[in-house]
Amino acid sequence: MTADGAPMTAQDVLAALTRDEKIAFLHQHAPAVERLGLAAFTTGTEALHGLAWLGTATVFPQPPGLAASWDPALLRAVGEVASTEVRAKHAQDPRVSLNVWAPVVNTLRHPLWGRGEEGYSEDPDVTAELATAYCRGLRGDHPTVWRTVPTLKHFLAYGNEVDRAVTSSHLPPQALRETELPAFEGPLRAGVVGAVMPSYNLVNGRPNHVAADLLDELRSWAPHSIAVVSDAQAPSNLVDGERYFPDHTQATAAALRAGVDSFTDNDRRSDITVERVTAALDAGLITEADVDRAVLRLLELRERTGELAGGGPESSPFGIGPDAIDLPAHRTLAREAAARGVVVLRNDSVRLQTPTTAVPADRALPLTDPRVIAVVGPFADHVVTDWYSGTPPYAVTLAAALRERYPDADVRVADGGDVVALRTGGHLLTVSPDGDAVTATEVDPARESTRFTVTDWGHDIVTLRSHATGRLLTGASWIVAATAERVGGWVAQETFRRVAREGGIALQHAGSGRWLRVQHGSRLLVTETDPDLATVFEVEVLRSGADAVREACAGADVALVALGNDPHVHGRETADRPDLDLPAPQRAVWEVARRACPHAVLTLVSSYPYAVAQEAAQAAAVVWSSHAGQELGHGLVDVLSGDREPTGRLPQTWWARGGDAGDLLDYDVVTAGQTYRYNPAAPLFGLGHGLGYSTVEHESATLSTSRVEAPPVTLEHAPARWVEPGADGGSLAGLSAPTASAFGADGESPAGR
Repeated sequence: MTADGAPMTAQDVLAALTRDEKIAFLHQHAPAVERLGLAAFTTGTEALHGLAWLGTATVFPQPPGLAASWDPALLRAVGEVASTEVRAKHAQDPRVSLNVWAPVVNTLRHPLWGRGEEGYSEDPDVTAELATAYCRGLRGDHPTVWRTVPTLKHFLAYGNEVDRAVTSSHLPPQALRETELPAFEGPLRAGVVGAVMPSYNLVNGRPNHVAADLLDELRSWAPHSIAVVSDAQAPSNLVDGERYFPDHTQATAAALRAGVDSFTDNDRRSDITVERVTAALDAGLITEADVDRAVLRLLELRERTGELAGGGPESSPFGIGPDAIDLPAHRTLAREAAARGVVVLRNDSVRLQTPTTAVPADRALPLTDPRVIAVVGPFADHVVTDWYSGTPPYAVTLAAALRERYPDADVRVADGGDVVALRTGGHLLTVSPDGDAVTATEVDPARESTRFTVTDWGHDIVTLRSHATGRLLTGASWIVAATAERVGGWVAQETFRRVAREGGIALQHAGSGRWLRVQHGSRLLVTETDPDLATVFEVEVLRSGADAVREACAGADVALVALGNDPHVHGRETADRPDLDLPAPQRAVWEVARRACPHAVLTLVSSYPYAVAQEAAQAAAVVWSSHAGQELGHGLVDVLSGDREPTGRLPQTWWARGGDAGDLLDYDVVTAGQTYRYNPAAPLFGLGHGLGYSTVEHESATLSTSRVEAPPVTLEHAPARWVEPGADGGSLAGLSAPTASAFGADGESPAGR
């Protein structure tokens, strides 16, 4: 729009910009142009499973949890809420970008990938279908104005965190066409995407940010222009990390010529990008036409948001005000999504005599009027968020939901962590009333200020929660405090590495590598770079976590053993998982619980699959949920109680053994025999696996044709109906998600759906 509020097109704006103004638009943080009435603009608001990083917002299940619904309509509805809340934040602060950096469409090729929590499915076509639905919700239904403009991440062949900015993915043509491109192609052809972000890595020796032929092909699929926005610091990485170019001027020119339009580089220091582009122009490495092409695509992205239409914010066709966050309908959908993502993996026949005879004789689930419920493990009464989560307005834990659903039951809770005091030289670590300091003092060990609950996440990584403040110890600054509500941050500040020393343990802050030391004189607990100066603590166990679990489970009708991962520990952006096993401390909790209560349900709350063949064989039932956000507890209990039919199906293979998944860095899945399509290993639970409580009959289910051209069959090709069971005692209508498999004409290329 012009300074007087009249509408302009992207072409109009481009024609009115000076060369310097156009160059400035190539950075993520584009400046305002007051003479044209253009406000400053920033690419990228995070919205992976709801609005993130901007305060209170509805937090939906992680993408694998959403994908477990196998329901595009649900994904679209979640996208609608996410984009509505982005618009609401934009109404509060116009600097909030309406270009969202979501969804992630990298397939879940390997379960060790640290960012597996961000993708939808192991199958590229399922990923495409669900991502398209989410993008439809993000885009909205208005014919010309988009509620938000989605960005697909991360193009291409990205699925490892170790050395992610310098590794090269070997990708032969078949693997490229069958396993990588379809997830991007579907949403682009549907016309619901406005931008794509390349990934940090190289493919076949070439950085993705200069892959001109692939970016051109990607753009050819869409019915409108597609902006390409770089990943953070990736342009500089072409020189600094990958050393693919001798200097930044050449690297910037190559990226621009290849099709990168917006440079997310050097944080807000747009002047660095401006200098590099200007130098490339002056050296003849690029032309002003190259700059114009990129700027036009960025302006067309902005045009789709309605920014150039004139009339100001009040002219938006959506009528979304600043209060359209955490609405009752959003809470209802969050609970629906949490329940739809619960997957019953195993539900064995049981014949148990319990103190209240409340357990049915045929199967472990659903629960039937239990009188005594033990809920144990680190997620018994705890909800966590991940790096790309918003701040939930509330959080319903599993224990809270059980008490709500079964108000007359005795719900016993034990998280499995030891309650300890840390002693050094006759002094105990003591937390101040406000948690801002921890000192070594001579006090009574019975005082709450000296007590910590230790949660052991495996591989000697622990968190310590103060009983005085209810907060975690954090090493975010030199002085150690007990002020953190949860583990979080780009570098987690609340985790510590336990290191055995003579006479006790030393604690190393995992994020910084610094060591905990009690100062002489002040007795203040601080961090220290020299490991030789680390204080050695004697650990005094005041309450055994194992004993608490045993007591909670003894005599219970059912034990829900809630195990899993914290999304900031042992697997996340920048860190792949060390293995597929449940951490040893959690296996110990399971062992204690199942021996104390034969009716033990392994209740996994995690970002990714586990190799739990032994534990699954021992369990009366096995249930999985992703970290499902603010309604985790309700979602789980709605299914465990039988109030909702379990309809969740796995979006990713759960292998029986860690080694079955193959090499994390091998992207030639066809030759390597990886993923469900090509891997001959028998899975523990396969893609699409999930049990219900009702009996479902598929009568005369047929495919519309026995031969199809790629892409393969869609979710709608196998018609089926359900019936309510009779003799088996069930009374709930089941929802069936029938699957079909397509094979190559030679019978050797499975592509199961």
